[in-house]
Amino acid sequence: QAQLVETGGGLVQAGSSLRLSCTGSGSRAIGWFRQAPGKGREGVACINSNDRTSYYKDSGMGRFTISRDISKNTVYLQMSDLTPEDTAVYYCAARSYLCSLDRVAYTSWGQGTRVTVSS
Repeated sequence: QAQLVETGGGLVQAGSSLRLSCTGSGSRAIGWFRQAPGKGREGVACINSNDRTSYYKDSGMGRFTISRDISKNTVYLQMSDLTPEDTAVYYCAARSYLCSLDRVAYTSWGQGTRVTVSS
């Protein structure tokens, strides 16, 4: 399976938007996770492999949108109205068929991209 590579992180002000990319996704189910300093890795959104059904953690509901572009072999996480609480390293992970917001369901991970939101 192709390696996963996350890009798109950076330093932004509160209220801004960012779009993260996860390249190498293929047709696999993809989950986006984040890990804030001193905290565990939590799922924020995921998308199934076949039907593109997506799921969101409460923290991202209404602000985050996950989508897939098969032609570009990429899954995106569009984030809007960012707050300092969204500051974290964001990771994408892949598995077969059905996605999950539980990190233990995944064995294939990218290296992460850092998002810092200033107040």
